[in-house]
Amino acid sequence: MSQAGIISTSSGPVPPTVPTSFVTQNGTAVPAANVLIVNGADSTENTANGIISKGGVVGTGTSNEVDIVITNRLQGVVTTTNNTPTPMITFPLTVIGTYAIEVRVAAFNTTSTIGAGYSLFGSARYNGATATLCGNVDRIVNEEGAMNSATSTFSVSGANVLINAVGYGAETINWAAVGLYTFVGV
Repeated sequence: MSQAGIISTSSGPVPPTVPTSFVTQNGTAVPAANVLIVNGADSTENTANGIISKGGVVGTGTSNEVDIVITNRLQGVVTTTNNTPTPMITFPLTVIGTYAIEVRVAAFNTTSTIGAGYSLFGSARYNGATATLCGNVDRIVNEEGAMNSATSTFSVSGANVLINAVGYGAETINWAAVGLYTFVGV
């Protein structure tokens, strides 16, 4: 049985309607030549549920683009060759309130081919001018061999929260950190 012929919109299956716009939490995207670009990203911006959709010129700068963004996220990388504390993440606090921050850190010593991992949890209060640690930072430490001479720290300086890498000796260590934060203020 052939399906060729005139498609009727009054009986039988109705042809699908092609969407002409996509409304997001921050803007509306309109396909260009039937193409809609959909991207995933992350951002340090603060949202209550940790995710936001953005679309169109208002949200993404491109009329036919929709971005799905994981928010409240921090990330950074650095390489150390000595024991000088070196920031992997510098998170500037800009809104008065308290920031609870959870960070995972991976370290790979390319000189000795050994590794380490850290989990840091701390909180900082911001008063509009300076950041203050709220109590002690909780740490989970997993270090292999001589990597027990390295460490990762959570500190504040001025209005910033710093996640630092501290290497050792003349060893080259590659570091990567990913964090999430929860914020509440006035």
